[in-house]
Amino acid sequence: MNTDQIGFFLNLEKPPKVNYLQLHQIIIDRGSKYSVTASLVENEDDLKKFLKKLKADKHYRQASHNSFAAKFKINNKVIELKSDDGEAGAGMIILRVIRKANLINVVIVVTRWFGGTPLYNDRFKHIQDGTLEIIKEIS
Repeated sequence: MNTDQIGFFLNLEKPPKVNYLQLHQIIIDRGSKYSVTASLVENEDDLKKFLKKLKADKHYRQASHNSFAAKFKINNKVIELKSDDGEAGAGMIILRVIRKANLINVVIVVTRWFGGTPLYNDRFKHIQDGTLEIIKEIS
């Protein structure tokens, strides 16, 4: 049994310690800029409201990608949702990091503004690093 399975079995999942946090331009590479946002969510309605609020900000609405993953529990059932928003595989990367951190009732959005130069596989490392950074701040 790995640590993810043990944490789930023992119900060690924990909500974020803050309701909302945004880290701006934490990664810049070849002109692309990444920001990461996290919020407490307890159901799909909370998630929809959060995403609507984030995209109401013109700066985020005009981003190339707002990839996210969310994990919350309703009636002892864990719900996991994700979106790549055009950045193939991004949502799953974020979700894996959330799982490994044993977080619950959280959404994490990694936002990228494309800088004109393809990042190829480096983009996946940036998504993971940004997610890890915000988890350090909210845990």
